[in-house]
Amino acid sequence: MTRHHGFPENRLTGWPRNLRLIRFAVLLPALCLLPAVMAGAAPNFLVIVVDDQSPLDLRVYDRSSILETPNIDALAANGVVVDAAYHMGSFSGAVCTPSRHMIMSGRTVWHLPISPEAKAKNLAPDKLEEQTLPAVFRRAGYATMRTCKQGNSYEAANRQFEVRHDETKRGGTPETGSAWHAERVLDYLKERQAKADRRPFLIYYGFSHPHDERDGTPEFLTRYGAKNHTDESTPPALDSRQPPLPINWLPRHPFNNGHADVRDEVAVSGVWERRDGATIRNEIGRQFACSAYIDQQIGRVIDQLRETGDLENTYIIYTSDHGMAIGRHGLQGKQNLYEHTWRVPFIVSGPGLPRGERVAGNVYLLDMLATLCDFAGIEAPSTNEGISMRPVLELKQDRLRDVLYGVYNGGTKPGMRSVRSGDWKLLKYDGMNGTVRRTQLFNLATNPEELLVEHDDEAVRAMTGYRPATIQRDLSDDPRYAEIREKMEGLLLAEMRRLDDPWRLWDQPDDGLTPPAEPPQRPAKAKK
Repeated sequence: MTRHHGFPENRLTGWPRNLRLIRFAVLLPALCLLPAVMAGAAPNFLVIVVDDQSPLDLRVYDRSSILETPNIDALAANGVVVDAAYHMGSFSGAVCTPSRHMIMSGRTVWHLPISPEAKAKNLAPDKLEEQTLPAVFRRAGYATMRTCKQGNSYEAANRQFEVRHDETKRGGTPETGSAWHAERVLDYLKERQAKADRRPFLIYYGFSHPHDERDGTPEFLTRYGAKNHTDESTPPALDSRQPPLPINWLPRHPFNNGHADVRDEVAVSGVWERRDGATIRNEIGRQFACSAYIDQQIGRVIDQLRETGDLENTYIIYTSDHGMAIGRHGLQGKQNLYEHTWRVPFIVSGPGLPRGERVAGNVYLLDMLATLCDFAGIEAPSTNEGISMRPVLELKQDRLRDVLYGVYNGGTKPGMRSVRSGDWKLLKYDGMNGTVRRTQLFNLATNPEELLVEHDDEAVRAMTGYRPATIQRDLSDDPRYAEIREKMEGLLLAEMRRLDDPWRLWDQPDDGLTPPAEPPQRPAKAKK
């Protein structure tokens, strides 16, 4: 096993497993959490959810990243980093919508009230909003507050918060950007203090960024050499301060994945259909500028918690609704199941938790409800399908589950499916009226970036500066891995059956299913 600085290395990320041994040079005083809750005091919760962020943006998941997030780094150094956290998937191009329903309800992707035919098949309970995160905690005596983007969420659940301030803020100023959300939380904490409100709190601290349009503040745009590019016909200027291309960048995806005309792939201002190096580097710079500003706003709230004396008794959870591509595999959006998009960052710090540790986890975002209930001593509602992460976060076990399932079929049906078990991951594509039928098999221990044969192209290597090893490719057609592929195909089918997936892929038994009717597809954007 490769080692860095004398510490054992995490196989997926290259990061040392035991961050606790790293001296806390970056640790902010605001994050000096005590190891246990005060006697008899119910814990508080600060749930931070950003919009559209791959874990690979962050240094705690990719040491080569140039994104500076001292507050998130400090949270990781003072808590537990979960390496394998996933959002499960989507049946809509607006991936955030089912993802945020799962966070709030603890329901699996096909058992949501908005899932295709879930109500007709009795797979989603009535009045589920009354069993969601804010409703459960409010009944338990918690003060509940929320700020986040407006829309593409679980509106009925959002209304269960006692205090709510939702607005979409994606501008490059304090009034139009992420500072607006921070101000709502700061005002709330100060008001609690003024009223001597001693109830424990659950604060859902959501952001509208780094979702496009990624209009960063001038300070951070300058830091990452980026500008808010508006000329679709030409690429932006290159700048040495811009982030480098990711090693799994491609000028185009090798095949139509079934939803190549979705808005995120063709109409995002600043990128559009361009995948040239200059455009992608500038756009990642914009992403980093927005993320750095978010980190600054997180620090402000943590400072306020410290000032009010609440920090030592507060669990802080940092995550995103899903990942993002931004040039990786020649893709731009969130409508895929590669690791950079299927995975999410997930970092937890709080009373009694280990410090500076990381764990595989194998968790879903839908495990959030069960986890917070467990830490609060509240019984999770009977509608919950998630599993408490507490044993993982307390390092009593390495993972919650052995098999992970992912879906995307917001485009042509049945769409994409993925399954992961151990180091192995299977991806399947079935779309475009049967004209696209592909299978991919990756070993994430040897090929964590899911590199393809196209990444070994001379022109691509010249752009990324990386030459893939022979083993770093899709292994689905390699006869040496035929037994592994067969096993993974079986695991995928078993998960599709267990989770009530209403479709079957071209090479699977149909199980007598009558899948939901496919809605009319929007015509592809005309090429210029």
